[in-house]
Amino acid sequence: MNPTVSIIVPCYNEHATIRQLLDAILAQTYPHDRMEVIISDGLSTDDTRAVISAFQVAHPELSVKIVDNLVRSIPAALNGAIQAARGDILVRLDAHSVPYPDYVVRCEAALEAGIGANVGGVWEVKAGARTWIAESVAAAAAHPLGVGDAQYRLSPQAGAVDTVPFGSFHRSLIDEVGGFDESLLSNEDYEFNARVRAAGRVVWLDPAIRSIYYSRPTLTELAKQYWRYGFWKWRMLQRYRSTLRWRQFLPPLFVLSLAAMSGLAPWFVEARFLLAIELSTYLAILFAAGIAAAIARQKPAMAAGLPLAIGTMHFAWGAGFLWSMLSGLFGK
Repeated sequence: MNPTVSIIVPCYNEHATIRQLLDAILAQTYPHDRMEVIISDGLSTDDTRAVISAFQVAHPELSVKIVDNLVRSIPAALNGAIQAARGDILVRLDAHSVPYPDYVVRCEAALEAGIGANVGGVWEVKAGARTWIAESVAAAAAHPLGVGDAQYRLSPQAGAVDTVPFGSFHRSLIDEVGGFDESLLSNEDYEFNARVRAAGRVVWLDPAIRSIYYSRPTLTELAKQYWRYGFWKWRMLQRYRSTLRWRQFLPPLFVLSLAAMSGLAPWFVEARFLLAIELSTYLAILFAAGIAAAIARQKPAMAAGLPLAIGTMHFAWGAGFLWSMLSGLFGK
């Protein structure tokens, strides 16, 4: 008999995408009577709960439960969902995601085969709206200049990795390494996987496990997202220094160097020269990537949109990282 599976989903004001997720879960090839969905909702103020309720009425064959996330943070939502879940296997998804029909089947098969303690797959990033800037954001979220070596956003081979975005694991793993750290309001998946790897267990990425992820539709929302990523990445690195990767220091160093050269430029010609060289080189790289993307995708707007999106990611992530460092020092 198939093991029971609990799909855990953090959620807040997701009326635009939650039905797509539920329909995708309903389309899973895994037996519905061995599967449940636990949505941990942060007391949504839009129509999210009404959409979920309508789905529950229309499809009683799939168990869908809502639990309240009073803290309104993602790690608290995940822990609340885990506490309410009854499954032997936990599959973490997101309200912005649409898993392929064989997603749960492949996760369960990999876990039962003992390939990894936490198993996940790759994202196919799609635009969160039908606008040229939303398409550019989606392209940036899957571009090496935007995401570095985050394999789950690229085209990887199967193997052990640092982290996976939507992991699946046996409930016993929570007993072994603990739940999600509620003191971190972002980077909770990476931090969880750092503990998994520290325990000598394997985090495994299988590119056959696939889901569609809808990126942020505007540059403003993208900036907020990456500011949060950068801010909480520093807080996490203070606890897990061994997880530091050289690429993670590039955005804050870049932002810091621009700020320093801009401050010195009015008084020193050398600073103006270095600032001009740094900015022109950076912009040339971004616009070359934008032109290449525009040609490859046959979308001229990408020539400007991709540099704007990648630049937003770099500056927001770097500024958030630096602010986290400075605010930490000031707090101490």
